[in-house]
Amino acid sequence: MALDFTAIDFETANGFRGSPCSVGLSKVRGGVVVEEASWLMRPPENHDHFEYHNTRIHGIRAEDVVGLPRFGELFPEIGAFIGDDVLAAHNAAFDLGVIRSGLEVSGLAGPAYEYVCTVMLSRRCYSLVSNSLPYAAEEAGVPLVNHHDAAEDARACAGILVDIARRNDANSIAELYLSLGLSLPKQPAFDPTRGLSKATIAALAAKASASPAERTLERTLDGSGRTFSAWPEEGPNPLPNPAAEPGHPLFGQTVVFTGDLAMTRPEAKSRAADMGARPESRVTARTTVLVVGDGFVAGDLRAGRLTGKAKRVLELHAKGQQIEVVSEGEFLQMVGGN
Repeated sequence: MALDFTAIDFETANGFRGSPCSVGLSKVRGGVVVEEASWLMRPPENHDHFEYHNTRIHGIRAEDVVGLPRFGELFPEIGAFIGDDVLAAHNAAFDLGVIRSGLEVSGLAGPAYEYVCTVMLSRRCYSLVSNSLPYAAEEAGVPLVNHHDAAEDARACAGILVDIARRNDANSIAELYLSLGLSLPKQPAFDPTRGLSKATIAALAAKASASPAERTLERTLDGSGRTFSAWPEEGPNPLPNPAAEPGHPLFGQTVVFTGDLAMTRPEAKSRAADMGARPESRVTARTTVLVVGDGFVAGDLRAGRLTGKAKRVLELHAKGQQIEVVSEGEFLQMVGGN
């Protein structure tokens, strides 16, 4: 097997994807992990505050990275490890976005990368009620113990890609994509002096418009002060954006939301539609993705801590409908941050 690539996983300090605080990498040669690397780091200056939600997920705090190099200073080592490899990531739009936004706000240019998204491949090659990393890793025979440890997540991503290649009798990334009738996506090289990505522009605009009180709240909110109505207002169902990227994991999906989200239901629907999804208000035979709030994680599917909509999804999945449950955190990664 000539299956060569590097798997990558980032953890971020806050809702802006350009705030990396940890990275894990697994280099694969011939379908075997041969080298690994991981770093803690300070996020780029002015984007280095740690939000409660992120720290609760990965356990990294501001004091853990004091005095460490910032992402822009560390990227030459990260880039040297990757070399000319194809990058693999579980929800690659997020991890490639971390590289781009992190370098943009650091004032640095970035190289082009061909990449593989194992969420997209998992959807195509497995039949899981959730394609989140723990479920896909278990299916691939590389179960996670410490999810959101960047090194372990990168290793799991590598295992998923190797397993999918074997199931498709593919000896290389090129053979795998050919067998699936797909084209290998590529993030082009970029120079922030010639223009910024949409995610970076939006983050800079939000920071510039925030009042001092809002900035303080952003740094201190612990998640306990929010209130929600018992029945969130669904709002209208906007039409999918016809100019959305066809390779995005939400493109062409029919998405329903359930539970309390950190944003309003209409805003969530609008963000999904921007990525080419069709939002709807209830689970039907058309539904392909259910986004679950209330702090849902993949393990809740087995524990039974589910809303009525989620239970309906499990029923339909058991009957053969291709439908997927994702957490709000995974949805936020897909749409580019908080």
